Amino acid sequence: MSDPLALLRQRRSVPSRQLGEPAPDEPTLQALLEAAIRVPDHGKLVPFRLIRLQGEAKRVFGERLAALAIERDPTLSEALQEKERLRYTFAPLVIVVVARLHTDSKVPEIERKLCAGNVAYNLLLGAHALGYGAQWLTGWAAYDAEVKAVLRLGATEQVIGFVHMGTPQLDVPDRDRPALGDLISSWTP
Repeated sequence: MSDPLALLRQRRSVPSRQLGEPAPDEPTLQALLEAAIRVPDHGKLVPFRLIRLQGEAKRVFGERLAALAIERDPTLSEALQEKERLRYTFAPLVIVVVARLHTDSKVPEIERKLCAGNVAYNLLLGAHALGYGAQWLTGWAAYDAEVKAVLRLGATEQVIGFVHMGTPQLDVPDRDRPALGDLISSWTP
């Protein structure tokens, strides 16, 4: 008898440095993306969009981020410069999940951000279900105004995360998980 919750119990992030080729092929990726955007969406606002970084685009994006980092700190060590340059090159595919936070909505901003966050999580869960690995990362680039410009984000858009995706190159041990008993309580009137 199969465990219907096994997928949730087994999902784990695979560090982007341990993700290699292949990424999902085009039909598989399209199916994954179509499934990932099926999220709770108060007001049917579709407060998210996706940007694909693949191939040469990942290298160029990393070069631009390294240039920004060096511009801000000309004394940045060569090792840290290299880290910025290579950050997006390990996994064969990176999907940037963007929240669209138009100000003309009665739906609270937090709900719109959570909707976009659900897309990112669905990408993680879907990649795992398909036998791929993924990691949701943010870092300084997710919150930086100049990186927003590099990504051509609108004034009311915000990066929710960079979902790195590919094939795990080694088994990733599970991390310690919190005990449910430490997290749940019952409200009583």
